[in-house]
Amino acid sequence: MKKVKGILATLLFTVISIIFVSPIIVVLMNSFKKKTFINLEPFKMPTSKNFVGLENFKEAITKYEFIKAVGWTVFITVGGVVLILVCCSMCAWFITRVQTKITKAIYLLCVFSMVIPFQMVMFTLSGTADSLGLNTPWGLLIIYLGFGAGLAVFMFCGFVKSIPIEVEEAAMIDGCSPIRTFFSVVVPMMKPTLISVGILEAMWIWNDFLLPYLTLDIKKYKTISIIIQYMKGSYGRVDMGAIMACLIMAVIPVIVFYLCCQKYIIKGVAAGAVKG
Repeated sequence: MKKVKGILATLLFTVISIIFVSPIIVVLMNSFKKKTFINLEPFKMPTSKNFVGLENFKEAITKYEFIKAVGWTVFITVGGVVLILVCCSMCAWFITRVQTKITKAIYLLCVFSMVIPFQMVMFTLSGTADSLGLNTPWGLLIIYLGFGAGLAVFMFCGFVKSIPIEVEEAAMIDGCSPIRTFFSVVVPMMKPTLISVGILEAMWIWNDFLLPYLTLDIKKYKTISIIIQYMKGSYGRVDMGAIMACLIMAVIPVIVFYLCCQKYIIKGVAAGAVKG
């Protein structure tokens, strides 16, 4: 009976996996087709009749400034992730070790921020970003820090609670300042959670469309998601070939990154799931 259940579960999850992967396969096939055949035969494999090789990829790179968009996306992703990891790990360590009403309130606010739907603040955020001059890639990093702090602080707090405080006390007895204790003792022990939070935040920022679209000055700065959105001509004409090529070039790095680092996500989540 257990064997039958195992086989059924395997079949079920195989079907679910195929359903999730199929859109990527369809996009990959269409990225090598002529534009007219993408609309007429979207689910057929490329043939000698509709195959165009790398023409769609070349057009996406040259015509739509895809490389420039990749540069801004990489800058925003790396900068946002580094800022979230440094600030939120220090905040979580302080909240966990300094037990006061203020730190408890900060923790509750960080956790509560994950509950608030983004749609409730998106219009106010756009106006605030313009008035404060945050409509640049550098200002967007601060906005990502605010929206990513909830999950990061929650996971870091869970892990810091599992670190014996005696280790930190021993470092301070040896003459370490609180800052040096954090970076020399606590951070190396937080490596699994740092990696897992970094992966989750990187995937979110890389694929995000709304925040850059609402805050950035689109005439000067465009991310990959915005470039894809603006691949439209007059009268609603859409360059499907270039869009498919851009989607593949945008998705493949994230897939490879996730496959290489997925074990760290499991370790980090498990390490952060500690009751305080």
